[in-house]
Amino acid sequence: MAASSTLATGAAASACLLKEAGRPNSPVLSSSSFLPAFPQECARPHRRTSRRDACPPVQAIAAPPTKEAGRAPITTGSVKSAMTLTQKILARASERPYVAPGENVWVNTDVLMTHDVCGPGTIGIFKREFGEKAKVWDKEKVVIIPDHYIFTADPRANRNVDILRDFVQEQDIKYFYDITDRSNFKANPDYKGVCHVALAQEGHCRPGEVLFGTDSHTCNAGAFGQFASGIGNTDAGFILGTGKLLIKTPPTMRFVLDGTMPPYLLAKDLILQIIGEISVSGATYRTMEFTGTAVEAMTMEDRMTLCNMVVEAGGKNGVVAADATTFAYLEGKTRAPYEAVYSDGDAPFIEEYRFDVAKLEPVVAKPHSPDNRDLARNCRDKKIDRVYIGSCTGGKTEDFLAAAHLLHSAGEQVKVPTFLVPATQKVWADVYTLPVPGAGGKTAAQIFEAAGCTTPAAPSCAACLGGPRDTFARMNEPQVCVSTTNRNFPGRMGHKEAEIYLASPYTAAASALAGFVADPRDYLN
Repeated sequence: MAASSTLATGAAASACLLKEAGRPNSPVLSSSSFLPAFPQECARPHRRTSRRDACPPVQAIAAPPTKEAGRAPITTGSVKSAMTLTQKILARASERPYVAPGENVWVNTDVLMTHDVCGPGTIGIFKREFGEKAKVWDKEKVVIIPDHYIFTADPRANRNVDILRDFVQEQDIKYFYDITDRSNFKANPDYKGVCHVALAQEGHCRPGEVLFGTDSHTCNAGAFGQFASGIGNTDAGFILGTGKLLIKTPPTMRFVLDGTMPPYLLAKDLILQIIGEISVSGATYRTMEFTGTAVEAMTMEDRMTLCNMVVEAGGKNGVVAADATTFAYLEGKTRAPYEAVYSDGDAPFIEEYRFDVAKLEPVVAKPHSPDNRDLARNCRDKKIDRVYIGSCTGGKTEDFLAAAHLLHSAGEQVKVPTFLVPATQKVWADVYTLPVPGAGGKTAAQIFEAAGCTTPAAPSCAACLGGPRDTFARMNEPQVCVSTTNRNFPGRMGHKEAEIYLASPYTAAASALAGFVADPRDYLN
Protein backbone atom coordinates (compact mmCIF):
# COMPACT_ATOMS: atom_id res chain seq x y z
CA MET A 1 0.00 0.00 0.00
CA ALA A 2 2.77 2.44 0.91
CA ALA A 3 4.65 1.79 -2.32
CA SER A 4 1.52 2.29 -4.41
CA SER A 5 0.90 5.57 -2.63
CA THR A 6 4.42 6.70 -3.49
CA LEU A 7 3.83 5.94 -7.14
CA ALA A 8 0.58 7.87 -7.19
CA THR A 9 2.21 10.84 -5.52
CA GLY A 10 5.07 10.88 -8.02
CA ALA A 11 2.70 10.66 -10.97
CA ALA A 12 0.54 13.45 -9.59
CA ALA A 13 3.55 15.68 -9.11
CA SER A 14 4.69 14.97 -12.67
CA ALA A 15 1.26 15.72 -14.07
CA CYS A 16 1.17 18.98 -12.12
CA LEU A 17 4.53 19.99 -13.59
CA LEU A 18 3.35 19.20 -17.09
CA LYS A 19 0.22 21.25 -16.60
CA GLU A 20 2.24 24.19 -15.34
CA ALA A 21 4.82 24.05 -18.16
CA GLY A 22 2.55 23.11 -21.04
CA ARG A 23 1.01 25.26 -23.74
CA PRO A 24 -2.38 24.85 -25.43
CA ASN A 25 -2.33 22.39 -28.31
CA SER A 26 1.27 21.40 -27.52
CA PRO A 27 1.69 17.61 -27.49
CA VAL A 28 3.41 16.40 -24.35
CA LEU A 29 4.39 13.07 -22.99
CA SER A 30 2.29 11.47 -20.31
CA SER A 31 3.19 11.99 -16.67
CA SER A 32 4.33 8.38 -16.47
CA SER A 33 7.38 9.30 -18.55
CA PHE A 34 8.84 10.95 -15.47
CA LEU A 35 9.07 7.68 -13.55
CA PRO A 36 12.18 5.46 -13.59
CA ALA A 37 11.83 1.87 -14.68
CA PHE A 38 11.03 0.45 -11.25
CA PRO A 39 8.38 -2.20 -10.62
CA GLN A 40 5.23 -0.59 -9.23
CA GLU A 41 5.60 -2.17 -5.79
CA CYS A 42 9.09 -0.63 -5.45
CA ALA A 43 8.52 2.73 -7.16
CA ARG A 44 10.59 5.63 -5.86
CA PRO A 45 10.40 8.52 -8.34
CA HIS A 46 13.77 10.09 -9.31
CA ARG A 47 15.81 7.68 -7.12
CA ARG A 48 18.14 4.83 -7.94
CA THR A 49 17.54 1.66 -5.94
CA SER A 50 20.44 0.45 -3.82
CA ARG A 51 21.20 -2.84 -2.13
CA ARG A 52 19.60 -1.56 1.05
CA ASP A 53 16.29 -0.38 -0.33
CA ALA A 54 15.61 -2.52 -3.41
CA CYS A 55 12.59 -4.80 -3.17
CA PRO A 56 12.62 -8.37 -4.48
CA PRO A 57 12.03 -9.88 -6.93
CA VAL A 58 13.84 -7.37 -9.23
CA GLN A 59 16.32 -9.13 -11.51
CA ALA A 60 19.85 -7.73 -11.79
CA ILE A 61 20.51 -6.21 -15.21
CA ALA A 62 23.86 -4.54 -14.46
CA ALA A 63 27.06 -5.71 -12.76
CA PRO A 64 26.27 -7.97 -9.78
CA PRO A 65 26.76 -6.45 -6.34
CA THR A 66 30.02 -7.08 -4.52
CA LYS A 67 29.97 -9.11 -1.35
CA GLU A 68 30.14 -7.05 1.84
CA ALA A 69 31.90 -8.28 4.96
CA GLY A 70 29.59 -10.17 7.31
CA ARG A 71 26.67 -10.01 4.92
CA ALA A 72 25.57 -12.30 2.11
CA PRO A 73 24.88 -10.56 -1.20
CA ILE A 74 21.26 -10.03 -2.13
CA THR A 75 19.88 -10.87 -5.55
CA THR A 76 18.42 -7.58 -6.70
CA GLY A 77 21.50 -5.84 -8.08
CA SER A 78 21.05 -2.32 -9.46
CA VAL A 79 18.17 -1.23 -11.65
CA LYS A 80 18.98 0.59 -14.87
CA SER A 81 16.89 3.72 -15.50
CA ALA A 82 16.54 5.43 -18.85
CA MET A 83 18.30 8.77 -19.24
CA THR A 84 18.35 11.67 -21.64
CA LEU A 85 21.50 12.75 -23.45
CA THR A 86 22.10 15.51 -20.90
CA GLN A 87 21.61 13.16 -17.95
CA LYS A 88 24.15 10.76 -19.42
CA ILE A 89 26.76 13.48 -19.86
CA LEU A 90 26.29 14.70 -16.30
CA ALA A 91 26.36 11.15 -14.97
CA ARG A 92 29.72 10.60 -16.64
CA ALA A 93 31.03 13.95 -15.45
CA SER A 94 29.96 13.19 -11.88
CA GLU A 95 31.33 9.63 -12.05
CA ARG A 96 27.96 8.11 -11.28
CA PRO A 97 25.93 5.48 -13.13
CA TYR A 98 22.73 7.55 -12.98
CA VAL A 99 21.57 11.09 -12.22
CA ALA A 100 17.94 12.16 -12.01
CA PRO A 101 16.38 15.44 -13.14
CA GLY A 102 16.46 17.87 -10.23
CA GLU A 103 19.38 16.09 -8.56
CA ASN A 104 22.35 18.20 -7.47
CA VAL A 105 25.67 16.73 -8.58
CA TRP A 106 29.32 17.72 -8.60
CA VAL A 107 30.58 17.56 -12.17
CA ASN A 108 34.10 17.56 -13.56
CA THR A 109 34.68 20.27 -16.15
CA ASP A 110 36.24 19.41 -19.50
CA VAL A 111 36.57 23.01 -20.75
CA LEU A 112 36.20 26.40 -19.07
CA MET A 113 35.94 29.45 -21.34
CA THR A 114 36.08 33.10 -20.35
CA HIS A 115 36.50 36.35 -22.26
CA ASP A 116 37.41 40.00 -21.84
CA VAL A 117 34.12 41.03 -20.23
CA CYS A 118 33.96 38.43 -17.46
CA GLY A 119 37.54 37.17 -17.40
CA PRO A 120 38.97 39.87 -15.10
CA GLY A 121 36.18 39.33 -12.57
CA THR A 122 36.65 35.57 -12.69
CA ILE A 123 40.39 35.94 -12.18
CA GLY A 124 39.82 38.29 -9.25
CA ILE A 125 37.53 35.81 -7.50
CA PHE A 126 39.93 32.95 -8.15
CA LYS A 127 42.83 34.84 -6.56
CA ARG A 128 40.74 36.05 -3.64
CA GLU A 129 39.48 32.57 -2.76
CA PHE A 130 42.50 30.42 -3.64
CA GLY A 131 45.37 32.83 -3.09
CA GLU A 132 47.49 35.18 -5.17
CA LYS A 133 49.95 32.41 -5.99
CA ALA A 134 47.36 29.70 -6.68
CA LYS A 135 47.50 27.73 -9.92
CA VAL A 136 44.50 26.80 -12.07
CA TRP A 137 43.37 23.19 -11.86
CA ASP A 138 44.38 22.41 -15.46
CA LYS A 139 46.11 24.94 -17.71
CA GLU A 140 45.14 22.98 -20.82
CA LYS A 141 41.41 23.01 -20.07
CA VAL A 142 41.07 26.79 -19.77
CA VAL A 143 40.28 28.72 -22.95
CA ILE A 144 40.49 32.52 -22.92
CA ILE A 145 39.10 34.47 -25.87
CA PRO A 146 38.99 38.28 -25.99
CA ASP A 147 36.11 39.19 -28.33
CA HIS A 148 33.53 41.59 -26.91
CA TYR A 149 35.05 45.06 -26.49
CA ILE A 150 38.16 44.81 -28.66
CA PHE A 151 38.21 47.43 -31.39
CA THR A 152 37.63 50.46 -29.20
CA ALA A 153 39.70 53.27 -27.72
CA ASP A 154 37.99 52.84 -24.36
CA PRO A 155 40.84 52.46 -21.80
CA ARG A 156 38.83 50.26 -19.42
CA ALA A 157 37.97 47.83 -22.19
CA ASN A 158 41.59 47.66 -23.27
CA ARG A 159 42.71 47.15 -19.67
CA ASN A 160 40.49 44.08 -19.45
CA VAL A 161 42.50 42.40 -22.20
CA ASP A 162 45.73 43.36 -20.44
CA ILE A 163 44.48 41.56 -17.31
CA LEU A 164 43.79 38.43 -19.35
CA ARG A 165 47.23 38.60 -20.93
CA ASP A 166 48.98 38.92 -17.56
CA PHE A 167 47.02 35.98 -16.12
CA VAL A 168 47.76 33.75 -19.09
CA GLN A 169 51.47 34.42 -18.78
CA GLU A 170 51.42 33.82 -15.03
CA GLN A 171 49.49 30.55 -15.36
CA ASP A 172 51.01 29.35 -18.64
CA ILE A 173 47.51 28.89 -20.13
CA LYS A 174 47.75 26.94 -23.37
CA TYR A 175 44.72 28.33 -25.22
CA PHE A 176 44.74 32.13 -25.34
CA TYR A 177 43.54 33.74 -28.56
CA ASP A 178 45.24 37.09 -28.05
CA ILE A 179 45.16 40.31 -30.02
CA THR A 180 48.03 42.80 -29.73
CA ASP A 181 47.60 44.96 -32.85
CA ARG A 182 44.07 46.35 -32.84
CA SER A 183 44.75 48.51 -35.90
CA ASN A 184 44.96 45.42 -38.12
CA PHE A 185 43.27 42.29 -36.87
CA LYS A 186 44.85 40.25 -39.68
CA ALA A 187 48.28 40.90 -38.15
CA ASN A 188 47.22 38.81 -35.13
CA PRO A 189 47.29 35.14 -36.14
CA ASP A 190 46.23 34.03 -32.65
CA TYR A 191 43.18 36.30 -32.56
CA LYS A 192 39.99 34.50 -33.51
CA GLY A 193 36.90 36.60 -32.79
CA VAL A 194 33.58 35.68 -31.19
CA CYS A 195 34.19 33.05 -28.52
CA HIS A 196 31.31 30.68 -29.29
CA VAL A 197 32.14 30.31 -32.97
CA ALA A 198 35.88 30.21 -32.23
CA LEU A 199 35.38 27.41 -29.69
CA ALA A 200 33.80 25.30 -32.41
CA GLN A 201 36.32 26.15 -35.10
CA GLU A 202 39.29 25.45 -32.83
CA GLY A 203 38.05 22.03 -31.75
CA HIS A 204 37.06 22.80 -28.15
CA CYS A 205 33.49 21.54 -28.65
CA ARG A 206 33.34 17.76 -28.38
CA PRO A 207 30.50 15.25 -27.92
CA GLY A 208 29.89 13.91 -24.42
CA GLU A 209 31.89 16.61 -22.63
CA VAL A 210 31.04 19.40 -20.19
CA LEU A 211 31.84 22.96 -21.24
CA PHE A 212 31.19 25.98 -19.03
CA GLY A 213 31.69 29.57 -20.08
CA THR A 214 31.23 33.00 -18.55
CA ASP A 215 28.76 33.95 -21.26
CA SER A 216 25.10 33.06 -21.47
CA HIS A 217 25.41 31.91 -25.09
CA THR A 218 27.90 29.20 -24.20
CA CYS A 219 24.91 26.91 -24.87
CA ASN A 220 25.89 27.34 -28.54
CA ALA A 221 28.27 24.38 -28.13
CA GLY A 222 25.41 22.01 -27.37
CA ALA A 223 25.18 21.59 -31.14
CA PHE A 224 28.05 19.12 -30.75
CA GLY A 225 26.19 16.79 -28.40
CA GLN A 226 27.85 18.15 -25.27
CA PHE A 227 26.59 19.81 -22.11
CA ALA A 228 27.44 23.49 -22.54
CA SER A 229 26.09 26.22 -20.29
CA GLY A 230 26.81 29.77 -19.23
CA ILE A 231 27.88 30.50 -15.66
CA GLY A 232 28.77 33.53 -13.55
CA ASN A 233 32.17 34.77 -12.45
CA THR A 234 31.93 33.17 -9.01
CA ASP A 235 31.26 29.70 -10.41
CA ALA A 236 34.01 30.18 -12.99
CA GLY A 237 36.47 31.25 -10.30
CA PHE A 238 35.65 28.09 -8.37
CA ILE A 239 36.21 25.95 -11.48
CA LEU A 240 39.57 27.62 -12.06
CA GLY A 241 40.65 26.38 -8.64
CA THR A 242 39.02 22.95 -8.54
CA GLY A 243 37.82 21.89 -11.99
CA LYS A 244 34.43 21.08 -10.48
CA LEU A 245 31.02 22.70 -10.17
CA LEU A 246 27.85 21.78 -8.28
CA ILE A 247 24.85 21.95 -10.59
CA LYS A 248 21.28 20.73 -10.65
CA THR A 249 20.49 18.20 -13.35
CA PRO A 250 17.95 19.83 -15.67
CA PRO A 251 14.89 18.01 -16.99
CA THR A 252 14.76 17.78 -20.78
CA MET A 253 12.24 19.16 -23.24
CA ARG A 254 12.31 17.57 -26.68
CA PHE A 255 11.67 19.51 -29.89
CA VAL A 256 11.04 17.32 -32.92
CA LEU A 257 11.56 19.23 -36.16
CA ASP A 258 10.49 17.12 -39.13
CA GLY A 259 10.07 17.81 -42.82
CA THR A 260 12.04 19.50 -45.56
CA MET A 261 13.14 23.09 -44.99
CA PRO A 262 11.61 25.46 -47.57
CA PRO A 263 14.22 27.45 -49.51
CA TYR A 264 13.19 30.68 -47.79
CA LEU A 265 13.66 29.44 -44.22
CA LEU A 266 16.81 29.24 -42.10
CA ALA A 267 17.57 27.81 -38.66
CA LYS A 268 17.03 31.27 -37.15
CA ASP A 269 13.39 31.14 -38.21
CA LEU A 270 12.98 27.82 -36.42
CA ILE A 271 14.40 28.93 -33.09
CA LEU A 272 12.41 32.19 -33.18
CA GLN A 273 9.31 30.11 -33.90
CA ILE A 274 10.05 27.87 -30.91
CA ILE A 275 10.79 30.74 -28.51
CA GLY A 276 7.60 32.44 -29.61
CA GLU A 277 5.75 29.20 -28.89
CA ILE A 278 7.05 28.57 -25.38
CA SER A 279 8.01 32.15 -24.29
CA VAL A 280 11.24 33.51 -22.82
CA SER A 281 10.57 31.56 -19.62
CA GLY A 282 9.19 28.40 -21.17
CA ALA A 283 12.40 26.41 -20.77
CA THR A 284 13.66 27.89 -17.52
CA TYR A 285 16.45 25.66 -16.16
CA ARG A 286 15.64 22.94 -18.64
CA THR A 287 17.48 21.24 -21.45
CA MET A 288 16.13 21.85 -24.95
CA GLU A 289 16.99 18.81 -27.07
CA PHE A 290 16.47 19.15 -30.83
CA THR A 291 15.83 16.15 -33.04
CA GLY A 292 13.89 15.13 -36.16
CA THR A 293 14.59 14.80 -39.87
CA ALA A 294 15.02 18.56 -40.35
CA VAL A 295 17.68 18.68 -37.63
CA GLU A 296 19.45 15.62 -39.03
CA ALA A 297 19.71 17.42 -42.38
CA MET A 298 21.20 20.56 -40.82
CA THR A 299 24.82 21.65 -41.02
CA MET A 300 26.76 22.23 -37.81
CA GLU A 301 26.32 25.98 -38.17
CA ASP A 302 22.54 25.55 -38.44
CA ARG A 303 22.58 23.45 -35.27
CA MET A 304 24.66 26.10 -33.51
CA THR A 305 22.00 28.67 -34.36
CA LEU A 306 19.35 26.51 -32.70
CA CYS A 307 21.37 25.84 -29.56
CA ASN A 308 22.72 29.38 -29.27
CA MET A 309 19.33 30.87 -28.46
CA VAL A 310 17.96 28.34 -25.97
CA VAL A 311 18.99 30.75 -23.22
CA GLU A 312 16.51 33.23 -24.74
CA ALA A 313 13.84 30.76 -23.63
CA GLY A 314 15.43 30.42 -20.18
CA GLY A 315 17.09 27.12 -21.04
CA LYS A 316 20.00 25.74 -19.05
CA ASN A 317 21.43 24.14 -22.18
CA GLY A 318 20.50 23.08 -25.67
CA VAL A 319 21.68 19.92 -27.36
CA VAL A 320 21.69 18.07 -30.66
CA ALA A 321 22.86 14.46 -30.68
CA ALA A 322 26.19 13.93 -32.42
CA ASP A 323 26.11 12.16 -35.78
CA ALA A 324 28.15 11.79 -38.97
CA THR A 325 27.81 15.55 -39.62
CA THR A 326 29.32 16.28 -36.21
CA PHE A 327 32.18 13.85 -36.61
CA ALA A 328 33.01 15.16 -40.08
CA TYR A 329 33.13 18.73 -38.76
CA LEU A 330 35.53 17.73 -35.99
CA GLU A 331 37.99 15.97 -38.28
CA GLY A 332 41.29 17.81 -38.17
CA LYS A 333 40.10 20.15 -35.42
CA THR A 334 40.87 18.07 -32.35
CA ARG A 335 42.96 15.08 -31.33
CA ALA A 336 41.29 14.76 -27.95
CA PRO A 337 39.35 11.52 -27.52
CA TYR A 338 35.62 11.90 -27.05
CA GLU A 339 32.60 9.63 -26.73
CA ALA A 340 29.16 10.59 -27.96
CA VAL A 341 26.10 9.65 -25.92
CA TYR A 342 22.44 9.54 -26.89
CA SER A 343 19.05 9.73 -25.21
CA ASP A 344 17.44 6.40 -24.45
CA GLY A 345 14.27 5.55 -26.34
CA ASP A 346 12.25 5.71 -23.14
CA ALA A 347 14.12 8.67 -21.65
CA PRO A 348 12.07 10.86 -19.29
CA PHE A 349 11.35 13.92 -21.45
CA ILE A 350 9.34 16.42 -19.48
CA GLU A 351 7.61 17.83 -22.55
CA GLU A 352 7.61 17.34 -26.30
CA TYR A 353 6.86 19.74 -29.15
CA ARG A 354 6.55 18.73 -32.79
CA PHE A 355 6.89 20.97 -35.83
CA ASP A 356 6.48 20.34 -39.55
CA VAL A 357 9.06 22.82 -40.82
CA ALA A 358 7.58 22.73 -44.33
CA LYS A 359 4.53 24.58 -43.00
CA LEU A 360 6.44 27.41 -41.31
CA GLU A 361 6.97 30.93 -42.62
CA PRO A 362 9.75 33.51 -42.10
CA VAL A 363 9.35 35.16 -38.70
CA VAL A 364 10.82 38.01 -36.70
CA ALA A 365 10.97 38.83 -33.01
CA LYS A 366 9.64 42.36 -32.59
CA PRO A 367 10.89 44.73 -29.87
CA HIS A 368 11.61 44.24 -27.07
CA SER A 369 11.66 40.51 -26.42
CA PRO A 370 12.88 37.41 -28.31
CA ASP A 371 9.46 35.80 -27.87
CA ASN A 372 7.53 38.72 -29.41
CA ARG A 373 7.08 36.65 -32.55
CA ASP A 374 5.31 37.70 -35.71
CA LEU A 375 5.38 36.71 -39.35
CA ALA A 376 7.78 38.82 -41.38
CA ARG A 377 5.02 39.53 -43.90
CA ASN A 378 2.89 41.05 -41.15
CA CYS A 379 5.53 43.70 -40.42
CA ARG A 380 5.90 45.16 -43.90
CA ASP A 381 4.68 48.55 -42.72
CA LYS A 382 7.61 48.96 -40.29
CA LYS A 383 10.20 51.33 -41.75
CA ILE A 384 13.75 50.62 -40.67
CA ASP A 385 16.96 52.65 -40.44
CA ARG A 386 19.60 49.95 -40.68
CA VAL A 387 20.40 46.23 -40.93
CA TYR A 388 23.04 44.36 -38.93
CA ILE A 389 24.39 40.94 -39.94
CA GLY A 390 26.77 39.44 -37.39
CA SER A 391 27.20 37.90 -33.90
CA CYS A 392 27.62 34.32 -32.66
CA THR A 393 24.05 33.61 -33.76
CA GLY A 394 24.04 35.29 -37.15
CA GLY A 395 27.63 36.01 -38.15
CA LYS A 396 28.83 32.57 -39.25
CA THR A 397 29.99 31.70 -42.75
CA GLU A 398 26.67 30.23 -43.83
CA ASP A 399 24.81 33.29 -42.53
CA PHE A 400 26.79 35.56 -44.85
CA LEU A 401 26.47 33.17 -47.77
CA ALA A 402 22.70 33.15 -47.27
CA ALA A 403 22.45 36.94 -47.13
CA ALA A 404 24.66 37.26 -50.22
CA HIS A 405 22.57 34.66 -52.06
CA LEU A 406 19.41 36.71 -51.54
CA LEU A 407 21.09 39.97 -52.54
CA HIS A 408 22.43 38.35 -55.71
CA SER A 409 19.01 36.88 -56.54
CA ALA A 410 17.41 40.31 -56.17
CA GLY A 411 20.09 42.18 -58.08
CA GLU A 412 19.23 45.40 -56.25
CA GLN A 413 20.93 47.93 -53.98
CA VAL A 414 20.25 48.14 -50.27
CA LYS A 415 18.16 51.13 -49.18
CA VAL A 416 19.54 51.41 -45.63
CA PRO A 417 23.04 51.10 -44.13
CA THR A 418 23.81 47.38 -43.91
CA PHE A 419 26.56 46.49 -41.45
CA LEU A 420 28.50 43.23 -41.78
CA VAL A 421 30.50 41.78 -38.88
CA PRO A 422 32.00 38.30 -39.42
CA ALA A 423 32.21 36.29 -36.21
CA THR A 424 35.82 35.11 -36.62
CA GLN A 425 38.88 35.55 -38.78
CA LYS A 426 37.98 32.33 -40.59
CA VAL A 427 34.49 33.61 -41.34
CA TRP A 428 35.98 36.91 -42.59
CA ALA A 429 38.26 34.95 -44.94
CA ASP A 430 35.33 32.83 -46.14
CA VAL A 431 33.36 35.98 -47.01
CA TYR A 432 36.19 36.99 -49.33
CA THR A 433 37.10 33.62 -50.80
CA LEU A 434 34.15 31.20 -50.91
CA PRO A 435 31.88 31.35 -53.97
CA VAL A 436 28.22 31.89 -53.15
CA PRO A 437 26.12 28.97 -54.47
CA GLY A 438 24.24 29.96 -57.59
CA ALA A 439 26.07 33.28 -57.96
CA GLY A 440 28.31 32.43 -60.90
CA GLY A 441 31.46 32.15 -58.82
CA LYS A 442 31.07 35.49 -57.05
CA THR A 443 32.10 35.72 -53.41
CA ALA A 444 29.91 37.15 -50.69
CA ALA A 445 32.23 40.16 -50.43
CA GLN A 446 31.78 40.94 -54.12
CA ILE A 447 28.00 40.69 -53.84
CA PHE A 448 27.90 42.84 -50.69
CA GLU A 449 29.99 45.52 -52.38
CA ALA A 450 27.80 45.52 -55.48
CA ALA A 451 24.68 45.85 -53.32
CA GLY A 452 26.07 48.84 -51.43
CA CYS A 453 26.66 47.20 -48.03
CA THR A 454 29.42 48.36 -45.71
CA THR A 455 32.82 46.71 -45.93
CA PRO A 456 32.94 43.65 -43.62
CA ALA A 457 34.32 44.77 -40.27
CA ALA A 458 36.96 43.24 -38.03
CA PRO A 459 35.70 40.02 -36.39
CA SER A 460 34.23 40.60 -32.92
CA CYS A 461 30.95 40.86 -31.05
CA ALA A 462 30.83 44.53 -32.11
CA ALA A 463 27.37 46.10 -31.62
CA CYS A 464 25.60 42.94 -30.49
CA LEU A 465 26.26 43.88 -26.86
CA GLY A 466 26.32 47.63 -27.37
CA GLY A 467 29.73 48.39 -25.92
CA PRO A 468 31.58 51.72 -25.83
CA ARG A 469 30.22 54.46 -28.08
CA ASP A 470 32.95 53.99 -30.68
CA THR A 471 32.02 50.33 -31.20
CA PHE A 472 31.43 49.48 -34.85
CA ALA A 473 27.74 49.81 -35.83
CA ARG A 474 26.64 50.60 -32.28
CA MET A 475 23.19 52.21 -32.21
CA ASN A 476 23.88 55.62 -30.71
CA GLU A 477 20.52 56.99 -31.87
CA PRO A 478 16.94 55.72 -31.32
CA GLN A 479 16.79 53.96 -34.66
CA VAL A 480 15.04 50.82 -35.94
CA CYS A 481 17.27 47.88 -36.88
CA VAL A 482 16.70 44.42 -38.34
CA SER A 483 19.43 42.25 -36.87
CA THR A 484 20.64 38.66 -36.99
CA THR A 485 21.73 38.88 -33.33
CA ASN A 486 20.05 37.06 -30.45
CA ARG A 487 18.57 39.72 -28.13
CA ASN A 488 16.42 42.78 -28.65
CA PHE A 489 15.99 44.11 -25.13
CA PRO A 490 16.05 47.91 -24.64
CA GLY A 491 19.63 49.13 -24.86
CA ARG A 492 21.02 45.81 -26.02
CA MET A 493 22.70 47.26 -29.10
CA GLY A 494 23.27 50.73 -27.66
CA HIS A 495 20.55 53.34 -27.37
CA LYS A 496 17.80 52.50 -24.90
CA GLU A 497 15.07 53.71 -27.23
CA ALA A 498 16.32 51.82 -30.29
CA GLU A 499 14.05 49.12 -31.73
CA ILE A 500 15.53 45.78 -32.77
CA TYR A 501 13.79 43.19 -34.93
CA LEU A 502 15.52 39.81 -34.68
CA ALA A 503 15.54 37.94 -37.97
CA SER A 504 17.28 35.39 -40.15
CA PRO A 505 20.02 36.46 -42.58
CA TYR A 506 17.50 36.04 -45.42
CA THR A 507 14.98 38.34 -43.75
CA ALA A 508 17.71 40.82 -42.79
CA ALA A 509 18.99 41.03 -46.36
CA ALA A 510 15.46 41.36 -47.76
CA SER A 511 14.74 44.15 -45.28
CA ALA A 512 17.92 45.96 -46.31
CA LEU A 513 16.66 45.96 -49.91
CA ALA A 514 13.14 47.05 -48.99
CA GLY A 515 13.88 49.68 -46.35
CA PHE A 516 11.30 48.08 -44.10
CA VAL A 517 10.81 44.68 -42.46
CA ALA A 518 10.43 42.35 -45.45
CA ASP A 519 9.61 38.75 -46.28
CA PRO A 520 12.54 37.05 -48.05
CA ARG A 521 10.11 35.32 -50.40
CA ASP A 522 9.70 38.71 -52.10
CA TYR A 523 13.31 38.50 -53.35
CA LEU A 524 14.36 34.85 -53.58
CA ASN A 525 14.02 33.30 -57.03
